[in-house]
Amino acid sequence: MPRVVIVGAGSVEFTRNIVADLCSYRELHGALTIALHDIDEDRLAYSGRAAESIVRRTGSGYSVEAHADRRMALEGAAYAINEIQVGGYAATLRDFEIPKKYGLRQTIGDTIGIGGIFRGLRTIPVAVGIGTDMHELCPDALLLNYTNPMAMVPWGVYAGTPFHNVVGVCHSVRDTHAFLARTVGVPEPDVAFRTAGFNHQAFVLEFRDRRTGDDLYPRLREIVDADPEGLERRVRVELFRRFGYFPTESSEHSAEYVPWFLPHDDQIDRFRIEVDEYLRRSEENLGEWERTKAALDRGEELDVEPTSELASEIIHSLETGTPREVYGNVRNDGLIDGLPSEACVEVPCLVDGQGLRPTTIGALPPQCLALNRTFVNVAELTVRAALEGSRDLVYQAALLDPNTAATLTIDQIVTMCDDLIEAHGDLLPEGIRGR
Repeated sequence: MPRVVIVGAGSVEFTRNIVADLCSYRELHGALTIALHDIDEDRLAYSGRAAESIVRRTGSGYSVEAHADRRMALEGAAYAINEIQVGGYAATLRDFEIPKKYGLRQTIGDTIGIGGIFRGLRTIPVAVGIGTDMHELCPDALLLNYTNPMAMVPWGVYAGTPFHNVVGVCHSVRDTHAFLARTVGVPEPDVAFRTAGFNHQAFVLEFRDRRTGDDLYPRLREIVDADPEGLERRVRVELFRRFGYFPTESSEHSAEYVPWFLPHDDQIDRFRIEVDEYLRRSEENLGEWERTKAALDRGEELDVEPTSELASEIIHSLETGTPREVYGNVRNDGLIDGLPSEACVEVPCLVDGQGLRPTTIGALPPQCLALNRTFVNVAELTVRAALEGSRDLVYQAALLDPNTAATLTIDQIVTMCDDLIEAHGDLLPEGIRGR
C-alpha cells in the first residue's frame, strides 16, 4: 500500500485539497496510506480530522495517520509532499515590516527579493533535514515540493543531501496557459504551449493554435494594444511587451523580480501594483483556518471538491501509468542552455508509470535568459548561504537582488540584513547568526 506523507500538513486547506484529489481517483481506492506530519500538534490534529472526514465521505478506504515525529511519518514512504512554512505568519510579517522601515517595498516576498532570501534561509535547512531523513528511511521515494522559494528549496535538497529525487510543483505555468488561451479566445486543448525558465520567471516560448499552426502571439499583441486601461496596465503584460514572451507569474510577483516598478510611485500607480499583498493573503488564510476548525468542532463534514493539485496528478500517473505532461522544477543538468547545471529550472515533464522525465529545452531567447540570470544570482547565493552558514553570502545575495539594489544603498542593505538576522534568530543557520 503506497504511503503518501504530507509534511507541513497543518496547512489544512492545502492538505484538504490534496486529500480530496487523491480520494477522487477511484482506481486508487483502498490502496493508499496518507500520513500527516506537522510540528504544531493542534494543527496536526485538525488536519487529521479533516483528512478522515474526506476519506469517510468519499468512501476511498484510505488509512490516515498523524505523526508529530517526522521520521515516523516518512518511514517507508513512496511519496512525500512538502508544504511547510518555517516560522509561519510571524516570520513572514518580519520579512515585510523590517524592510519597509528602510523604504523597501515588496508584494509577495516568497521567491526572490529580501522576503524570498530570508524565507529561503529559514526553509532550506529544514528541507535538507527532510531530504536526509528520506535518504535514510525511504530512499526510493519521490519528494514533491510546494514550498517557496521554489527555485531554492529543491536546489538546497539535492545540493545538501544525498537524496536527489525531488521535484518542485507549482500552478503558475498551468494558470498562465489557461489565461492566455482564454484571452485569445481559443479553447485551451487547441493551444500548443512550450514554456521554460525558473519557477515564477519562466516564459511561454511557444503559443500556437494546434488546428491551424498559427502563432497566437500576434493576436495577443492586438488584444493588449486594444485595451490600454486594462491589460496594458499590468506588470506581466508590460514585460511581455518589452521582452517578447509572456512570463508565467502574476503581476504582483513579477513586479518584485525586476528593478523597474516597486521603487517608483508612478509605476505602482500605473501598473496597479498591490504592495504588501502577501500579508493580506496570509490573514485570509488564517481566517480560513479558524473557519475550518470551527466547522470540524461543530461536527460538520468538510466539502469534498477535487482541485487538480499537481502532486496528486503526479502520484496518480506514477501509480496507474496514466500519461500526463506536467511542469516540474528539477535540476537543470543541461535542460536549459546558459544556466548553471545545478540550478533548479522549470520545464515540461512527461510522467507515467515509468517515472517523471524532464524535457530538454536548449537555448532560450537571449533576453529571457538574461532576465533568468539576474534571478539565478540571488537563488544560488541564498542556497550557498544556507548550506554554508555564511552571513557574507546573505549580504551578497541581497546586494544582487534587482528590486533591493534599485531601492537601497549598500550600507542600508547590509544593515537591513543584520536586522532581519537578529529578528529571525534561531530560525536561521547558526553560522549566519554568528559574526
